[in-house]
Amino acid sequence: MEFDANQGQRREIAAEPGTPAASRATFAFIIITVTLDFLAFGIIAPVLPNLIIQFEGGDMARAAAVTGYFSFAWATMQFLFSPVLGAWSDRFGRRPVILISCLGLGLDYILMAIAPNLHWLFLGRVISGLTTSNVSTAFAYIADVTPPEQRAKKYGMLGAAFGMGFVIGPAVGGVLGHYSLRAPFWAAALLSLANFLYGMLVLPESLPEEKRAKSAWHMANPLGSLTLLRSHPVLSGLSVVTVLYYLAHQALPSVFVLYTEYRYGWDERTVGLVLGAVGICIASVSGGMVGPFVKKFGERWSLISGLLFGAIGFAGFAMAAKGWGFVAAVPFIALWGVAGPAMQSLMSQMVDHSTQGKLQGAINSLRAMTGMAGPLLFTQVFSAAIAPGTKMYLPGAPYFLGAVLLVGSLLLAVAVTRGVAARKSEQPA
Repeated sequence: MEFDANQGQRREIAAEPGTPAASRATFAFIIITVTLDFLAFGIIAPVLPNLIIQFEGGDMARAAAVTGYFSFAWATMQFLFSPVLGAWSDRFGRRPVILISCLGLGLDYILMAIAPNLHWLFLGRVISGLTTSNVSTAFAYIADVTPPEQRAKKYGMLGAAFGMGFVIGPAVGGVLGHYSLRAPFWAAALLSLANFLYGMLVLPESLPEEKRAKSAWHMANPLGSLTLLRSHPVLSGLSVVTVLYYLAHQALPSVFVLYTEYRYGWDERTVGLVLGAVGICIASVSGGMVGPFVKKFGERWSLISGLLFGAIGFAGFAMAAKGWGFVAAVPFIALWGVAGPAMQSLMSQMVDHSTQGKLQGAINSLRAMTGMAGPLLFTQVFSAAIAPGTKMYLPGAPYFLGAVLLVGSLLLAVAVTRGVAARKSEQPA
């Protein structure tokens, strides 16, 4: 919004690349929005399982199963509603979708803070899966206001926002949860509502009416949005690369705590410190390295090298017999962060302005699909690999699987992006 001195009222403007509307304040808001989405997510991460245990009367086994259902439900809502919010943003604009979801997220955390039983807590978790689906719209906003050659850098900064959210969130949540299991939910609510109010003041619309989709309802469903990924051969191939990329990523949150406690005997404090170190490394790479790296090597080689770094990192996790070996592999996992922004930048260049929201919604749906399948896959692999009497005792099995998935993703990326590299080399300097 901008104040019009002639009319004495606020009016909506469109933020085009290179105009004052695409200001630092605007981009900062998008960064803050994504950070707070994941900060709020991270804040409740240390206490949500304990609150479930409390509701389950201290039954650890039952609570572990319920926690899995919570994760599955959250990812399912991401899968269902990421394309809906993305398509709505193509039709009605990015600003209302982002602001309404920020408001909804804040109110939802209040619901979880006062939840009297497990059913209400589960309902709140379901709603949070819906409201945090605005990430796809945030990515579409960046595509609206950023020239194609600068998108990888901006997407990298969003990746840094993810990392910062996961670094700060668990630390804050752990401290607050020490005093009350409900306190982190109240903190998450305040952050989200404050962001909503801030956005009301500083966030302009990024998609002019003349560039909006005439009708987005045929894409406002998971299957409808995924049809967009078949509209271009390179986009189709990259969508498979994306699935393998995000599925491998699920190995980190799914078994990190279980694996490190089982294999290295780490306690909660050590786990928290290492998670913080992982987040700092990822944020450093995403925020400071992606832009220069992509500028020097291009999106294609950034994607390929990032996937290679990730495969090396996972193999390091799997083979580390001691905790220091696991920590030594963390930088390679951080360098994996180069791949994601380059991949999204390549995909965003395959569609026009009117379908950026649907594209990002479809990508987020792929992420959510892997979020539904990944936790079940990697925990079952880990369970089978360490089960008493197993024929092949291999604690590192889930991370070996992650490495294999990334190698497959790398080989496919090499094949499907060869044409992109050829076309760019033919363009005049």
